[in-house]
Amino acid sequence: MTLRRSVGDARRCLSVGELSERERAVLALEGRQWRTAGAKERAIREELGLSSTRYYQVLNGLLDREEALAFAPVLVNRLRRVREGRRAAR
Repeated sequence: MTLRRSVGDARRCLSVGELSERERAVLALEGRQWRTAGAKERAIREELGLSSTRYYQVLNGLLDREEALAFAPVLVNRLRRVREGRRAAR
């Protein structure tokens, strides 16, 4: 099953300060553990219907949103620290 939403649905969710179903699914997928190489990329394609590049674009955008922090605080804070560490290393 893919979790594709129309642009209108996504905009309605954003206007009321909530995460869309796809955004919640991105965070849930990111929080999972992966046992084999390529399993995460395969899950991104099969479960979300996104390319890996688009997935990481959506995920990076979510890290800046308070709604994402409220939905998955431990995950979002960990990913923010990783992102800041990579930026500082540049």
